[in-house]
Amino acid sequence: MKVINPLHSGEKRILGFSTSDTELQDIFRAWVAISLAFAILLSRGNFGIETLLLNFVLSAFTVGIGFLLHELCHKVVAQYYGCIAEFRAFNQMLVLAIALSFLGFIFAAPGAVMIQGNVGLRRNGHISAAGPGMNYLLAAFFLGCSFVYSSIFFSYGYTINTWLGLFNMIPFGFFDGKKIWAWNKPVWGGMVALGLLLMAAPAIVKALF
Repeated sequence: MKVINPLHSGEKRILGFSTSDTELQDIFRAWVAISLAFAILLSRGNFGIETLLLNFVLSAFTVGIGFLLHELCHKVVAQYYGCIAEFRAFNQMLVLAIALSFLGFIFAAPGAVMIQGNVGLRRNGHISAAGPGMNYLLAAFFLGCSFVYSSIFFSYGYTINTWLGLFNMIPFGFFDGKKIWAWNKPVWGGMVALGLLLMAAPAIVKALF
């Protein structure tokens, strides 16, 4: 999430929120690229059409959704505060993510929400917390589903969203954690603790039951 002036192209409203043709195209491009990168990673050199397609669908509805909902939650909260906010894909980083996936790892920075408006320390903290918060909600959803029906889909969705949430709580650089730390350190600590609790949840449940 970056606080700069976004460029609008064909503004429209969907579900009460402002968007544009450019943003919708960037969202779709980032979703496909990130899903493809993780599908390649999961395929582990087996690039048969059936394997790659299966892993693409798995990635699209776990890690792909996790990345994009993370960014779009920044947008929703920013617009709630009256700011202009639009997602923009980072094309070079998307290409890099796909290229690195062939080497067995991924550094994924698919894009960011560009914001223009009155964003003080408190509001910036709220906007920043929305992204990791969504990852935690998704992780809890996938984890709950995995207790009902064990599958790689739910397991992967839980694991990747837990890690995405915790990773973004790093209190340095461009991470959400830096802005949350600057706004409210107890909130930062609580969100880190929640992420660690989610990570330990399967072991805790197994020990209790």
